[in-house]
Parts: sequence; C-alpha cells; structure tokens
Amino acid sequence: MIELGKAQELVLFKVNEHGGYLGESDHPEQVVLLPGKQLPQGVKTGDRILVFIYRDSSDRLIATVNKPAMELGQIARLKVVSVSKIGAFLDWGLEKDLFLPFKEQTAKLRKNDYCVVRLYIDKSDRLCASMKVYDMMIAPTPYKTGDQVKGVIYQISETLGALVAVDLRYHGLIPLKELFGEHHIGEEVEARVTKVREDGRLNLSIREKAYRQMDIDSELVLNRITERGGHLPFNDKAAPMVIEREFGLSKNAFKRAVGRLLKAGKIVISDSGIDLKQD
Repeated sequence: MIELGKAQELVLFKVNEHGGYLGESDHPEQVVLLPGKQLPQGVKTGDRILVFIYRDSSDRLIATVNKPAMELGQIARLKVVSVSKIGAFLDWGLEKDLFLPFKEQTAKLRKNDYCVVRLYIDKSDRLCASMKVYDMMIAPTPYKTGDQVKGVIYQISETLGALVAVDLRYHGLIPLKELFGEHHIGEEVEARVTKVREDGRLNLSIREKAYRQMDIDSELVLNRITERGGHLPFNDKAAPMVIEREFGLSKNAFKRAVGRLLKAGKIVISDSGIDLKQD
C-alpha cells in the first residue's frame, strides 16, 4: 500500500516519457509517478526503489528519491521561506515547500525564522506542518544531572520559561529564573541538565556552573564598560530590569561579575556608576 508522508520501497512497474510508475506487487492497480529526472541510472522494471510519497502542486500523489527533513511521526527544525495570508511555507528539502497553517502556529513567524514542527495529514489528505509538538516529546530520557545536551526552543511560556526539544525528541525546560537575555522560538541551544524530574522531564540551564559562568559574565561586563568609553552609568545597585536589558544577566550574576572585576582591580565603583580603573 502506498503511504502518504512516508519513505518506502516500491516496485518499478513501467517507464515512459513522464517517468517511472511505482507500486506494490500485491496492489498493481495503485501506482505513483516518480518523475523521469529522478529515476536512478540503470534502474529497470521489477527493481525496488526507496522513495518518499507526498503531493505535488496539483495535489496528486507523487514519489521522490529526495529525503525530506521528516516523515509522519517525526519532528524537525525548519526554515520559513515565505509567509502568506493563510499561513507559512517551510523548506523541508523537497521541491514543494511544506505548508504551516495559521491555526497550527503557536507564535508569529516571519521569513527566515526557524521553528520546530511535526508532520501531519489534514482533513483534505494533504501533508501539513504544525508547531504544536509538545505531545511529541517523550520521557524519560537517557540524560542525568550535569550532562550537556543540545536542543531547540519550540515554545516560550510567560509563566514557565522556554520549552526545549532536546535532540528533537525529549522534554526540556529552561525555567524563567534561568532565562536571561533575548531568546526566540527555533533557537538552537546548548544546555546543562540541572534536574531530572520524577516524570523524566529535564530542567535545563544555558549558563555554565557558577564558577565558570562568573568568568564569562565578568568578561561581558568589562567589554561593555569598555565599549561605553570606560564608564557605565549605573552600579550593582541598579534595578534588575536595567541589568537584564543591558547585559542579559540576573542581578545576582551581575553583582558576582562586578565583584570579581573589583577584586581584580579592573574597575572602580561609585554612586554615579562603574568606571575602568586607570593605570
């Protein structure tokens, strides 16, 4: 049986000027066209060819030897190639872009954005994408506390933080208290597992362990003061929102970084702000 949205080996029944017609030996009445330009060199009738089945621009079933970014039951991080009044279109490695309807979007998308999507068949029997992938994530995971992981942010919650598809497969969460600076859907992140919850989901941090992160934050603060001509117009008593806007750091992280720079003799703190120490 020819299955839409899946890769499968089919038998080459015949070849004409349009290409090769493929199907299953026990269902010879059902065939699908593999365009001539995609017929493997030297192939002959009776051979089996691995193809992916989708629909062309006229909504006809068609085969391709090209491998798309995902099949039914899988998710992928795809690039937005265009946006229209009815939805967005994504590059998934085939000639025809993949349609992402507005109703299946969880955030506003623009051209060249990236998003994490799953593949599904809509009511009209067409392949479409959906950003609603939470239920596609699985638990438990093979990771443990302290492990480094890679993933993609697929949703940002104002109450929870950033939901991450670890390995595009496992549940991950960067809690709000760990989410500083600007982040967006489709962003690839490297994170450290801070906790494996009882349900198998992962709590993550994109910051290094405190002693390593302090070096990174100190360098960030020092560079920013230098860029400002050697003077920062606020000190470590500034409001948290000012610090986050300027550095993407929590107030505590900023104070630790400033403290390290002060101890190293690189800055001077006053009521008017922070200055580079002059030699």
